[in-house]
Amino acid sequence: MKFRPLHDRVLVKRVDSDQKTAGGIIIPDTAQEKPMEGEVLEVGSGARDETGKLVALDVKKGDKILFGKWSGTEVKMNGEDYLIMKESDIMGIITSGKKK
Repeated sequence: MKFRPLHDRVLVKRVDSDQKTAGGIIIPDTAQEKPMEGEVLEVGSGARDETGKLVALDVKKGDKILFGKWSGTEVKMNGEDYLIMKESDIMGIITSGKKK
């Protein structure tokens, strides 16, 4: 199934969280918090400004992002869980910048 979000919405897949603490204690599924990190799978065309001009989104397909705990709407497609959220719900893009 193909899905393309509209306007300033993005389709996100949560990344799997660690199932162990740093001390080695295994956390059961019922006690785990949902991760607030994900990967952008699809993006909409962008939002329109006051003049009607299309403004492209800052995120793109493949970006690793951080979002709020209650951000987005959870949906299930083809047996997989996804989030659909507005770009404004995204707090930032995770980059793998190396220090020089």
